[in-house]
Parts: sequence; C-alpha cells; structure tokens
Amino acid sequence: MHVAILCGGRGTRLQEHSAELPKPLVEIGGRPILWHVIRIYAAQGLRSFLLLTGYRGEQVAEFAAATDWGDGVVVRCIDTGVDTPTGGRLWRVRDELSGAPFLATYADGLADLDLAALRAHHARCDALATVTVVRPELPFGVAHLDGDDRVTGFSEKPRAEHWINGGFFCMQPAALTYLSEDAVLEREPLERMAADGGLSAFRHEGFWACMDTYKDAVALNDRWAAGDAPWAASLPLPS
Repeated sequence: MHVAILCGGRGTRLQEHSAELPKPLVEIGGRPILWHVIRIYAAQGLRSFLLLTGYRGEQVAEFAAATDWGDGVVVRCIDTGVDTPTGGRLWRVRDELSGAPFLATYADGLADLDLAALRAHHARCDALATVTVVRPELPFGVAHLDGDDRVTGFSEKPRAEHWINGGFFCMQPAALTYLSEDAVLEREPLERMAADGGLSAFRHEGFWACMDTYKDAVALNDRWAAGDAPWAASLPLPS
C-alpha cells in the first residue's frame, strides 16, 4: 500500500521564520516534521512512500535521499509542480496509485493515529474515500454562561464541538476519478464524493496537531522537549 504525502505547499504563514526551508523540513525536536509523519506510518508497517513535492522540492528530495528510513522502507520524491493544488498533486500520480487502495496525508499534521483501525473502518464502510476527522483544541478559553448571562465557570482551551478534516485519508483508486489537474482536494472533489455517498469519516479522539503557523511549531517543539509527544509514543522506526 502506497502512502502519498503532500509536500508541495509554500507554508506562507511559516516563511517569516523559515524562509529558506519548505514547510515539510521545518524541524520538530531536531528533525523535519516530514520525518515524524513518515515515522508514524513506517512504525505501523507501511513501507512505500511517495512524496509529492513542489515548492523547494529539491530540498525535500535531498533530505529523503540522505535519510536512513529503516529496512524495507522506500521513500520516493515526485515533482508535482510548484503551484499545483492538493488534488492536482494526487491526480498527477494517478498511475502510481491506480492499482490498489492507498493512504494519503499532509506533511504538516501529527497524530497518535491507529492506522489499522482507519483501514478497517474504510473497508467496513465500502467508501471511495475515508477522511480522519478530529475535534481540535480551541485556541482560547471558553466562558460558561447561565440563562441570566452570569458566568458559571471557564474551560481552558476545550475541544471544538464540530469535527474537521484531520488530514489522514484512506482511498480507493476510483476516488482519483473525482480529481483533475487543478482540483483542490478539500473542496470540490471531497464535496462531490460526499454528495454521491462515497465519503466516510473515521473519528479520531486522540492527539492531533497541525503545524500551520510559527506558534504551532513552537508548541510542538515544546511538547517534544518536555517528553510529551503523543504521536511518537511507542512508534520507533523499524530496524
């Protein structure tokens, strides 16, 4: 089973602090976040990785080539264009992904995700695609009010009530027919699959974080330094 990782974005909200690096190479605990993402999959038995590169893709390719990923793990980089949107990147490697179900994710999200459970859920639902959904931690504290607008208490950064796209997908090759060269995966393709009844959701209640801003990168580095990195717990790379 291939794992396609979208590595082509510019990461504009991080560039003020990492102007010389593509987003997948911004470091968490001394290693690029891309290393952590691949590690999540490799530690759970996945061996074939396609890095769909774009912005500063040559740096991603150099990193991939210079890294020892462990026995049997193959990491290949495919240049999918600097300005290609997310769905277009998968569309450009449709021939590589057409033979069997595949996994896909972004290069900036971390989770203590049970991939076997995700794949089993996808198989049970008989869906074209399954998206992992999460309830992110809100960035602010929440005030609790009674009917008379009196404050009854506070919750410090609780989880959101609504589910959002957590970025860990399992897909059938037929899902690729919903894509095109200029498709943004999260918009029209997923919306059409949902409308056609072909999109399922796998609810992940555990840890999840996305490195979208410099503040996010600092928070993840702080967790790593404190020994509180749930995405890495008991997930060593295979020897």
